[in-house]
Amino acid sequence: MILIIIGVAGAGKTTVGKLLAEKLGWKFYDADDYHPKENVEKMKRGVSLTDEDRKPWLERLRGLIGEQTGSAVIACSALKQSYRDYLRSGNKGVRFIYLKGSKELIRKRLQNRKGHFAGAGILDGQFDALEEPDDALTEDISNDAESIADDIIGALGLG
Repeated sequence: MILIIIGVAGAGKTTVGKLLAEKLGWKFYDADDYHPKENVEKMKRGVSLTDEDRKPWLERLRGLIGEQTGSAVIACSALKQSYRDYLRSGNKGVRFIYLKGSKELIRKRLQNRKGHFAGAGILDGQFDALEEPDDALTEDISNDAESIADDIIGALGLG
């Protein structure tokens, strides 16, 4: 099984994903590590990525998913349904977990974030691009990461 933790920048994908992978004893991958250098530079400047920018990134991630021989957790924005469909295509056992929160809460998190290339400058673009999933387990990010990870494990019967 591959669990893909999705949501806008600052929703807590990496924090929850790492914790979830640790609790389950699974591999963890952060999709940010698979962005081409040009994408990272754009986001550092507060420029939203286009579908064309995201294409090589999504291809890398789809390859990563296809290479898995065991279970894994991936933190990945996957903002649009077409991105999620592409990542899931040909990969049975992919489940999405959507970390949902208000723009105000996420903006506050991003303003306090240190050492990450995606800052508050891209937030509006992220919310503009976001197509909320109807085929994902949805988690409220106002809860703490530990509670969210435990809820995911319980909801998916992984405990």
